[in-house]
Amino acid sequence: MPSATIKIFLVHGDPKRLRTAELSNWTGKAVAGPGSEFEGVFSREKSVGSGVYFLTGTDPESGKPAIYVGEAENIRDRIKAHLEKDFWNQIIFFISKDENLTKAHIRYLEGKLIDQARKPGRAMVTNGQSSGARLPESDREDMDIFLEKINQLLPVLGVEPLVPAAAKAIAESEHKKLFCEIKGIRAEGRLAPNGFVVLKDSHAVLIDRASSQKWPWIKNMRQRLKDEGVLETKGDSLVFTSDAEFTSPSSAAVIHGGHANGLTAWKDKSGKTLKEIESL
Repeated sequence: MPSATIKIFLVHGDPKRLRTAELSNWTGKAVAGPGSEFEGVFSREKSVGSGVYFLTGTDPESGKPAIYVGEAENIRDRIKAHLEKDFWNQIIFFISKDENLTKAHIRYLEGKLIDQARKPGRAMVTNGQSSGARLPESDREDMDIFLEKINQLLPVLGVEPLVPAAAKAIAESEHKKLFCEIKGIRAEGRLAPNGFVVLKDSHAVLIDRASSQKWPWIKNMRQRLKDEGVLETKGDSLVFTSDAEFTSPSSAAVIHGGHANGLTAWKDKSGKTLKEIESL
């Protein structure tokens, strides 16, 4: 993804309230704000235009993050129809400042964005099915660029369900890979922008250690990963069925089955600890 300059305007001076965002040399624009300021968000002149939008919040039944992706030729009127949905507490929509987005364009973007939201598994996507539209090659190229810009702005505005858990921003060169071992169990991982990623096919100890009683978050996290199918029992160990993102190297060290210092538990192929690597 190319470098970019982002201009964010805080309408009330508060980064959690109404804000707009633009990228240099891009015709698009984002408007975001909390659901409690619905009228303020849609008092913006561009809200009556066509574009794509996101409603984010928490699913009331599972407690997991939830997201809805939509498209509309009049965003304000369309989102008013979602007022009965009780999961969302944040709104963000994208429009074109030159008003050049057709119905086919926004349906194409919606379909791509729904697919992207489902792949990382970070949030429950509440859309019933994917949308999408066929476009001429030249239009498709333009919309893929528009899509790239949306993906650059979403995390900056606090929407991360579309960010790949494998953290593609980290180069996958061999020297960046880290290893964690205990009692013949071995896991592989990498540092990531949001913390640390344990890679698919890594192993974790099968039985929780005594220290998990003192730090119950470890036990709870391992159980959550099992419930979600990320950790599965295979023989005398647990195996990661997909890449899994953690907030820190220490939380990623749950493969120990108990408390561990991630800075010393994770090492490179030469045996240097993460702490030693970061002190260089």
